[in-house]
Amino acid sequence: MCDHIRGKDVDEARAILAHTQRAVARDWSKLLESAIANAEHNHELVGEDLKVLSVTADEGPTLKRFQPRAMGRATKIRKRTSHLTITLTPKD
Repeated sequence: MCDHIRGKDVDEARAILAHTQRAVARDWSKLLESAIANAEHNHELVGEDLKVLSVTADEGPTLKRFQPRAMGRATKIRKRTSHLTITLTPKD
């Protein structure tokens, strides 16, 4: 999903995320709306005049759990998380 919206205008990125069938598109959409709201509130920018500068999905902390198995053994389950980052910039 990162490559699909990187370098696009905010309106185009919204449209791409709205019409993508993947479940992660909902998370990226929420993050994009939050970034737009922060830019409008904190930096007095117009939301429609923004462009997606960079998009990254980095590895987050891993939660380690164990699942009981046969004959008294246990299997390690790693619940992986990620850090999503969007950077916006004004259009030129």
